[in-house]
Amino acid sequence: TFFCFTVKHSLKNLVTGSYGIPIIPDFVGVLLVDDIQTGYCDSSQKTFKIQHDWAEEILENDPQQKGYYNIKCFEDEPNKFRQLISSLKGGSEGFHILQRIDGCELDENTGEVAGVLQYGHNGEDFLKFDLKTLKWIAQKPEAESIQQKWNADVAKNNYYKSSLTGICPQWLKKYLDAGKSSLQRREHPSVSLLQKTPSSPVSCHATGFYPDRAVMFWRKDGQKVHEGVDPGEILSNNDETFQMSVDLNVSSPEDWSRYECVFQLSGGDEHIVTKLDKTVIRTNWEEKNGEIKTAD
Repeated sequence: TFFCFTVKHSLKNLVTGSYGIPIIPDFVGVLLVDDIQTGYCDSSQKTFKIQHDWAEEILENDPQQKGYYNIKCFEDEPNKFRQLISSLKGGSEGFHILQRIDGCELDENTGEVAGVLQYGHNGEDFLKFDLKTLKWIAQKPEAESIQQKWNADVAKNNYYKSSLTGICPQWLKKYLDAGKSSLQRREHPSVSLLQKTPSSPVSCHATGFYPDRAVMFWRKDGQKVHEGVDPGEILSNNDETFQMSVDLNVSSPEDWSRYECVFQLSGGDEHIVTKLDKTVIRTNWEEKNGEIKTAD
């Protein structure tokens, strides 16, 4: 059994406005392409900074997009966030954090596009835009008055739909094409079998893979094993690749030849199959005169 990964790409803008927190700028905007920070702006600077050469070229050749981000970073959005925070805090002091995420997600397999536009306030859901009804949905009582006001602006809500499902995917495709070598990078791991002692579980360990979307599991006679299996988390390596392990408790030595470890990376049909073989297991113990001794 192999997994069919749904490969999705995304372009998202994360915007944060704050009040009463002196250690951070009162306005921050971040552009993410496939969750990789690609652009940045805040209230302490006057230009939208691009953080990768392949993205810089796109903005230089697309005045519409460059102008969009400059307006969003230094004109429209900061003022909108200040007004919203002012209305939320009323006459009270204390801190306030208002966040917004907007953008789109593209399914590489089906071509389907999903848009997202929502606000959070002090770490909780606040307002969400429904692309089917083109209506704002209040997720806290204090958002209801804003919901009514925004739902009355039909023209702007229609613009949000065309922006999230039309313009955003076009921009995303440009970034994916320009940054293909970075964004669509695929690296397969080296896979090893490890065991601490003869009675310990056998660990199938994969390291050096990219991206961090992968699955690894044990099979017995071609069927995925669920009992006696302990899957580990995907962890980061120092070289920007990843590692993971999955442990197996083997009941009897004569069954070993029936097991194999399978690794599969997102976005590819290739898979790495490693047969459970005592002769290739790496250990830190050795057997002498019938006794098990652990190496120092």
